[in-house]
Amino acid sequence: MDNIIITINREGGSRGGQIGRELGKKLGLKVYNRALLDSVADKYNITKDEIERIKAKKVSFWDDFCQFYTQFGAVTKDFMADNTKVTSRQLYYAEAEIMRNLASQESCIIIGRSAFNIFKNNPNVIKIFITADMDVRVKNVSERYGLDEKTALEQIKSVDTARENFTKTFAEVSRYNLRNYDFTINVSDYTIEEAAALLEGIVRNKIKKHSL
Repeated sequence: MDNIIITINREGGSRGGQIGRELGKKLGLKVYNRALLDSVADKYNITKDEIERIKAKKVSFWDDFCQFYTQFGAVTKDFMADNTKVTSRQLYYAEAEIMRNLASQESCIIIGRSAFNIFKNNPNVIKIFITADMDVRVKNVSERYGLDEKTALEQIKSVDTARENFTKTFAEVSRYNLRNYDFTINVSDYTIEEAAALLEGIVRNKIKKHSL
């Protein structure tokens, strides 16, 4: 069987990233998340914070396309001298290329980065969405970052909005559309270990069935 790609999308505060990393340990797979930004940051000579700022910016398709065309269709000396003029579309394509290269080399878990869409036509992808009740998410963020509940809630909404804007722009679908995924799990009543163990069983069972 070819390399397995497990993609994990998650809501802010659901601890989906931590669950994904624990799942990686159980399956013996490398887990890629923000580390992908290192390669993109090197490619464009910009900081990871700048990348996230660009990705979070809500832009229309036409505005983004015009900027993309200006930079790649008619590259100017000003642009060559200022690589910080990078569009969110370029970031999407750069990350997609990196993800495909990684997946061609080994089985892996990719958290976020609209990976469910990048690999939607790959027969060996397992797409997972992790959610949790809002009160649980607020509690998780509040405890992890030492924030009051109001600030934690604002941070969660900001993160979720940024991720949804990016997904709608490039995947052209809402990240909350359950048809994007093979499995959706509410982890409100599970510890990180318990959620990872549950997903491990689901993943191993699907791999076994497809290997027959």
